[in-house]
Amino acid sequence: MAILKRLAETARPAVPFTLDGQACQALAGDTVLTAVLTQAESLRQSEFSGAPRAGFCMMGACQDCWMQLENGSRLRACSTFIEPGMRLQSAPLPPAAVPGTLAVAAWPEDDIA
Repeated sequence: MAILKRLAETARPAVPFTLDGQACQALAGDTVLTAVLTQAESLRQSEFSGAPRAGFCMMGACQDCWMQLENGSRLRACSTFIEPGMRLQSAPLPPAAVPGTLAVAAWPEDDIA
């Protein structure tokens, strides 16, 4: 069940986005945080404990609203506006799945022939 329920401004244009591979819709002018919390029970999972997080300060200072896009880039959900086609992840991607990072076994020295 979603944390936020939209009560006003429902006539704004729809903005399609994806959350954890599921098609969703937000409204033009929504922040990523608003878009996600009108669809889900939490914004993201903590990369340390796996516990659900939903943002804290709502002004970009606390770092609790960082989310990851499917391409590995990160954004602050409370201060970034949703854009058509955004592909958001609520759980952090493993390092090997993020372009430009190395997996633990990716070091040439680890290859023993």
